[in-house]
Amino acid sequence: MNVKTLDQIKDEYYGVVGTPERDRLERELEALRIGFKLKHAREKTGMTQAELAERIDKKRAFISKVENDGVNLTLKTLLEIVERGLGGKLRIELQV
Repeated sequence: MNVKTLDQIKDEYYGVVGTPERDRLERELEALRIGFKLKHAREKTGMTQAELAERIDKKRAFISKVENDGVNLTLKTLLEIVERGLGGKLRIELQV
């Protein structure tokens, strides 16, 4: 059986890291990861999407889109969701 790693599959279908198509894929995956992490944090607090939305003056549908589609968030909105909405702290890591 020929077993491949996820990175090998991504290299084959989207190109190596640094190519435009691969970089686009990695950005989209990171947006999805952020959405999943926000959903997990919200569920951990026992809060509904509607409750979180009310805390940050957004609609429930917006929170749903953030959690499920990894919608393109501004840093300001991400901070509002995490700090004001969830009562957490946002930590961002840069890799160069």
